[in-house]
Amino acid sequence: MIPLEDLYLIFSAGLVVAGLSLVGAAVRAYASTERRAMIFLSLGFTLIVAATVSTALGALITDFQNVRTLLLVNNGFSMGGYLFVLYSVVAQ
Repeated sequence: MIPLEDLYLIFSAGLVVAGLSLVGAAVRAYASTERRAMIFLSLGFTLIVAATVSTALGALITDFQNVRTLLLVNNGFSMGGYLFVLYSVVAQ
């Protein structure tokens, strides 16, 4: 059976790959359309990926000891990322 920490890293890696794929798609969309919304979309997905990476690294460095801090960092980066994504969808 795979240890829980290893599963966490595998799922985190999957999130990072998916998120960076979305960043790449948004950058390509900006290159072809020159719509500013695509810049904000790529920034949003970048922050969401940063949330995953920072939480995973923080968890490994602290041996999963500072759960409240990890959640705060994750939610902070995620909220910023989702605000950029929301802005890219709503703002014209």
